[in-house]
Amino acid sequence: MTGVLLTEKIIRIATRRSPLALWQAEHVAKRLQETFPECRTELVKMTTQGDRILDAPLAKIGGKGLFVKELEQGMLEDLADIAVHSMKDVPVEFPDGLHLAAILSREDPTDAFVSNHYQTLEALPANARIGTSSLRRQCQIKELYPDAEILSLRGNVNTRLSKLDAGEYDAIILASAGLKRLGMAGRITQCLDTSVSLPAIGQGAIGIECRTDDLEINAMLKVLHDMETGLCVTAERAMNARLNGGCQVPIAGFAQLQSDQLVMRGLVGNPDGTVIYRATRTVDLGNDPGLVDDKVANLGKLIAEDLLAQGADKILQALLLE
Repeated sequence: MTGVLLTEKIIRIATRRSPLALWQAEHVAKRLQETFPECRTELVKMTTQGDRILDAPLAKIGGKGLFVKELEQGMLEDLADIAVHSMKDVPVEFPDGLHLAAILSREDPTDAFVSNHYQTLEALPANARIGTSSLRRQCQIKELYPDAEILSLRGNVNTRLSKLDAGEYDAIILASAGLKRLGMAGRITQCLDTSVSLPAIGQGAIGIECRTDDLEINAMLKVLHDMETGLCVTAERAMNARLNGGCQVPIAGFAQLQSDQLVMRGLVGNPDGTVIYRATRTVDLGNDPGLVDDKVANLGKLIAEDLLAQGADKILQALLLE
């Protein structure tokens, strides 16, 4: 579909300034230029609230959209045409006039165990110092290793790795996708199986947001959309929406397409790992493409209902009151 553009088009891409965010924006720019040779791109680099506050755990500074609000404001003020996000950072609700136009093919969704002295998570000593600011990762690690000391870990990927190298931690947990995209796959000591650490909603996927009324941009982005990743992330985000969760709460959700079925697992846990609720469901997508989106979204909602029936609402409510 290279005939969308009639004249040369300059697309302004809003992005955070971190190396990973810039990689993602440049990746989208490259995809656009390859698909639409008459298109040119410009990066509009912005700093978000989540980038500015580095001396507190994400869960403590609260709110949704810590890494996207400024980028969205840039689009609403016509300073940019699209914004590129890590899908795990994208809130369920969008400001009026904006929407998610495309989700790219997913990279490795797993969590990465990174250590200079231990080859696996299982090899860590009982009282190991583990760096992560994710309550989702924390609750799953503490369930398996209750004596582990979980320490806050903020900053971009390079900053986090330098803190590990300085001896502040025995190990840190990062997203495998980020390390691979930055050419640092060699730093991954162990990719954690999803049965050990269930990924965050949308982990490993890149999303592109734009104005709803920009028909030309929407038509271009539609070409970049990956249907399989889109189905999986739609189910995951439907679960998150029902739980009213964000990326700073101990919620995990991961969907996988297996033949003509979508299999999804969800999780909500106490940050200390003492209580973790889990749910699994499968839906047959059938042969009617008109019903697929509804089936996928309903799958995520049913997973959420299963978790709420077990008591997940009490965990999430308690965190809101802290």
